[in-house]
Amino acid sequence: MTVPSSLRTPAGRADRAVAPVVGKALEAGLVVLFVVLVTTALSTAVVPGYERVAGQRVADRTLAGAAERVQQAVPPATRHATARSRVDLPRTIAGQGYRVRTDGRALVLDHPDDALVARSRLALPAHVVRVEGSWSSRQPAVVSVDRAPGGFVVRLVRGDAS
Repeated sequence: MTVPSSLRTPAGRADRAVAPVVGKALEAGLVVLFVVLVTTALSTAVVPGYERVAGQRVADRTLAGAAERVQQAVPPATRHATARSRVDLPRTIAGQGYRVRTDGRALVLDHPDDALVARSRLALPAHVVRVEGSWSSRQPAVVSVDRAPGGFVVRLVRGDAS
């Protein structure tokens, strides 16, 4: 088969038809490389960073809501009643369970990821003598306020505990 002279290169070669195929293959390879690089960057840096920031915000809101419920459960000093109030906690933060515990007169959220910690000081009246107990995110949470000598004791208990 002879190649017409119009399709020959100045050097006399007849392989010019390969150039467009090689060019398209290089373009496709660059697109695939770009997609791989963007996916890698998102999965190793951007998305985990966003999840951590979102998890911290959820932890802060969860603890603020729990502190509010604890503070609302305390009756006035003149009442001799006890109180029990359910506290709604999300089951997980950033895909993992956690604990809420007391630290003196504050609530502390303990999470397996050390970056997702939160602490909220409780604004309790002077007639609360102590705060004790803890909640697990995997169990119903209840705040129990009982009369004690000198005031009230606030306890964080499981919802099925009496």
